[in-house]
Amino acid sequence: MKKVLLSTTAVVLTAGWASAGDMSMSGSISLTYGSFGTGSVAGAGDDFSSEADLDIAATSAGGNITMSGTLELDESGSAAGPVSISTGTFTLSYDKNDMGALAVAPTATSSAAGGGNDGEADSYGDYAISFSAGGVGVTYTKDQESSDNVMAVTYASGALSLSMTAIDETNGPTDTYVASAAAVASAGQAAVAESGLTYGSGDNKTTIGATYTTGPYTIALSGDDQATQNWDASVAMVSGDTTVTVSADETETMKVGIAYTSGAMSVSASQEFNGDDETEISLTYTDGALTFGAAYDSGQGVTTHYGDEAQLVISAGYTDGDVSIAAKGTDQDEMEVSVSFAF
Repeated sequence: MKKVLLSTTAVVLTAGWASAGDMSMSGSISLTYGSFGTGSVAGAGDDFSSEADLDIAATSAGGNITMSGTLELDESGSAAGPVSISTGTFTLSYDKNDMGALAVAPTATSSAAGGGNDGEADSYGDYAISFSAGGVGVTYTKDQESSDNVMAVTYASGALSLSMTAIDETNGPTDTYVASAAAVASAGQAAVAESGLTYGSGDNKTTIGATYTTGPYTIALSGDDQATQNWDASVAMVSGDTTVTVSADETETMKVGIAYTSGAMSVSASQEFNGDDETEISLTYTDGALTFGAAYDSGQGVTTHYGDEAQLVISAGYTDGDVSIAAKGTDQDEMEVSVSFAF
């Protein structure tokens, strides 16, 4: 009798494991030497550093509802990951402070210690609800702490695409270093959980856009309803491996760009007129396991942009089996070499 009971229990456990859904695991480990900045913050002195990441993803789709989640582990001990629930045409996604529709304004340029302060935008939305059917797409994104939100509606039919985005970042946090919560309170502002962020005032506008493709031409227009309105207009023409784009905006700045791809090489260049007269040039080349890249942007300040945002960035990479070697440098005398493998 005992043997029968044990066998029955084993069958139940196996059935429960089989119906638990699908699971996958991926990760990477890397060793880096050098000093590379980020945004407006210069890198520290040359030194070694290591990074390890492990992601465990699970999906359950046994019925009409699909649920997925990710456990993200790294050397900092972070374990939070995105979670989504889908049924039919609706999807609910939750990823605290990482929904990109809402982003911290990159206003800070100080290198003082604290959250942010790298001159780059950081996401702060918490969850999104989306719907898609019959060419219509609707997505609502919200931040729980500030109640800031974004509503985006899109429609596509043949060659025509329309969009409308209403964003309210009235309480949006500003990327500014804050010494302490007490200092924030004394300034008459609400403290935020993330160190270095204070609630300020972000965008509050509705933007309407339209894109139409006819033959080799793509025409795009967009504009918003702010007191000082922003608008953009562009026409792109494709001819074989070459794409030429002409654009303008509310500052009466004209921009002409050209992109060309042939085999292993891709080249692009653009020039602005009647504004800052910025020049951008980029080149990428891939030959088997070897890659090479160079990018130049005269609009990036020589003394205010570092790392991948520097005025000139040169990079190279080589892959040998599971191991990848990457090197890059900038005109800011920055250099970084890393060896990593993914699993």
